[in-house]
Amino acid sequence: IHTTSHADRNVYPSAGVLFVHVLEREYFKGEFPPYPKSGDASNDPITFNTNLMGYPDRPGWLRYIQRTPHSDGVLYGSPTAEHVGKPTVIEITAYNRRTFETARHNLVINIMATEEFPLPYQAEFYIKNMNVEEMLASEVLGDFLGAVKNVWQPERLNAINITSALDRGGRVPLPINNLKEGVYVMVGADVPFSSCLREVESPHNQLRCSQEMEPVISCDKKFRAQFHIDWCKISLVDITKVIPVYINRPDPGTGILPEFGEYDPPSESLKSRDYFADFLVTLAIPSAVALVLFFILGYTMCCRREGVIQLVHHSSIQKSTKELRSMSKNREISWPLSTLPVFNPVSGEVVPPIHPDNYETTSMPLMQTQTQNQNKVQEKVCIVQKTIYNNNNNNNKSIKTIQIIYIFTTEWSGMADVIMSL
Repeated sequence: IHTTSHADRNVYPSAGVLFVHVLEREYFKGEFPPYPKSGDASNDPITFNTNLMGYPDRPGWLRYIQRTPHSDGVLYGSPTAEHVGKPTVIEITAYNRRTFETARHNLVINIMATEEFPLPYQAEFYIKNMNVEEMLASEVLGDFLGAVKNVWQPERLNAINITSALDRGGRVPLPINNLKEGVYVMVGADVPFSSCLREVESPHNQLRCSQEMEPVISCDKKFRAQFHIDWCKISLVDITKVIPVYINRPDPGTGILPEFGEYDPPSESLKSRDYFADFLVTLAIPSAVALVLFFILGYTMCCRREGVIQLVHHSSIQKSTKELRSMSKNREISWPLSTLPVFNPVSGEVVPPIHPDNYETTSMPLMQTQTQNQNKVQEKVCIVQKTIYNNNNNNNKSIKTIQIIYIFTTEWSGMADVIMSL
């Protein structure tokens, strides 16, 4: 990796006036060694790193911007009166991102004092259709100052500062319709504001601004051809009417600490500390709590559960109940005699009775399978009562009985419900 250092360059900006210094890629290309293939060196991407000598960053008043590695970098800012007479050395390092070569040189900024600093009347404009690097171009900035001079008519007019709208909390524009970030431009003059600039302070225009409508400004046409100004964001400041605020600061003192005796640093041979007791306390208490919870859970799960005898007892009752209900559902159902039709549904003739008139029907059940099903149910009841009795004799507990209610109707053959009274 080749590194080249060059002599210092001196610039002399004025305090309170916008300072712009362009880091031209063409200038640094000549400082890199020639590339073997002709024509390739012109397309090399070059980036810049700037910092105050002896510090990792630039001074607070100095900003830097470079949009892409194929565009020039720009240093800009407004030096203050505090830096007058103090040379500011900026280290500039150019990186060739293709060959990884570097070139360095220093920029010495000698800030000069100016008369009538600062200018008493300052106006800040917000231009919506410009980016900060576009506005920093000398021809664009000159056109804007010329338009302001035609409106304001001052004897002295200077650009004081330029700030990107992103630094003021603005949003990054969408990459559509050639939208711009926007830029704030502050200018200063030595004469009061013109009537055109004062129009934005009228009640009518203030009302339109509150309703997010563009105010009516008579001199807007002088800017509209090249600059789209948001007149609702214009700021007019008269420094002659600003009341200075003084803050009483305490005396800094001599910077020498009072006497507190002789300094006694700690010994280099410190005694080792035994952490075994702390280790035991840290692990013993959680382990004991976990062990107690384990025993409680084990006792609850293993010693307090129902026995096998109780489970067999309940399962036998449930099994008998299911058998009774399944038998009731699966029995063949015959229509009762009272529901048989009297007339033939096809011919309409009277259907003769099944039995003759002299047939004895007093002992005949309404349902044909009633007697047969009763025997089955009685048989099943005996089985259920016997099972429960034997289980209770083995457990030496009180006998539990089951009441079986058998209901007969004229519509159904029968239904058995088991009701357990424990």
